[in-house]
Amino acid sequence: MGPPLAYNVPMRFLTAGESHGPELLAIIEGLPAGLPLSEEDINPWLEKRQKGYGRGRRMVIETDRVEFRAGVRGGRTTGAPVALAIKNADFKNWAEIMDPAPGNWPRKRALTAARPGHADLAGGMKYGHKDLRDVLERASARETAMRVAVGAVALKLLSLLGVEGVGYVPGMAGVWAKVPFSWDLVPRIEESPLRMTDPEAEAEAIRRIDQAKAEGDTLGGVIEARFRGLVPGLGSHVHWDRKLDGRLAQMALSIPAVKGVEIGPAFENAMKRGSEVHDAIYWSPERGFYRKTNRAGGLEGGMTTGEELVVRAALKPIATLMKPLPTVDVVTHEPKDAARERSDTTAVPAASVILCALSAIVLAQAYLEKFGGDTMEEIQERVERYRERVRAY
Repeated sequence: MGPPLAYNVPMRFLTAGESHGPELLAIIEGLPAGLPLSEEDINPWLEKRQKGYGRGRRMVIETDRVEFRAGVRGGRTTGAPVALAIKNADFKNWAEIMDPAPGNWPRKRALTAARPGHADLAGGMKYGHKDLRDVLERASARETAMRVAVGAVALKLLSLLGVEGVGYVPGMAGVWAKVPFSWDLVPRIEESPLRMTDPEAEAEAIRRIDQAKAEGDTLGGVIEARFRGLVPGLGSHVHWDRKLDGRLAQMALSIPAVKGVEIGPAFENAMKRGSEVHDAIYWSPERGFYRKTNRAGGLEGGMTTGEELVVRAALKPIATLMKPLPTVDVVTHEPKDAARERSDTTAVPAASVILCALSAIVLAQAYLEKFGGDTMEEIQERVERYRERVRAY
């Protein structure tokens, strides 16, 4: 059996870096030449990720800004691998602790009390670490800052192909927005401290966040990414690993604390009859094929339908508690309270930005798979020809 598809897709990427290391890094391979790209295409997305009511003090310390290290010249990609870097401002406070030079045990600020809900214990067992900081530094959600940067590159590419994406919060802290999503509400979402559509629900959620913070607790919620302007036929039905919903779900589940994913209202659909769920097909000379409903969430048979794509995910409450749960020291095997690392009360709004950015990576890969091309101009021409063919189908 060959390597997983993720290693063969265009626009493949790797990230590196620790939460309190000097910087986060990424290399993106397979971007076409001629993609207009500047730091200001990426930095606004990094800023969105850092915002949101309920975030911790780390967001005050860091002001994330991307730096190009390779692959971009004169504001355009060259076709070579693109290298990105984001400096960790907090590194100056951790330089001695994170020093890669050999040192004696016990290390400074060693973490030996595994935290429930984190990667600490399983990662320590797997890699043989007794200082669990060697696990948590990479497992930290800080890594998503760089993946959002990669996602911002993908969003730039998609925008030039007529695709728009947004992430928002339909519900959190036990409060659901009563105002349904519409694209007209995107400016409101961008200004909202919780990225919600409903001011009343937002006010109640903020009250609950304040209460949870005062009690040393944390809160989760539901996040959603939406995309419009997609062509039909991205992904494929012919092999399991080319189905786009599977790839979107894998990317969503790679976000720390995400424990469930659905395309469209999938769990609601599961409790209904088929006649209530599936989207009837219509045709007109003006519109070609279209649907009056979108309960499939924009995907059928592992492929985009051309309707709006809706990816929803469940984010569990953050596992770092200011009133820590019982645990065991991995060195002494004695009972202990879990360590208290600096953390957020909730990161649901930020996670909605992350979901949008990571979903955009999958969609950009799908476009590059289907249409190929070494330059942005080639890809745009091929996409437009395909749109014409679909309209005439």
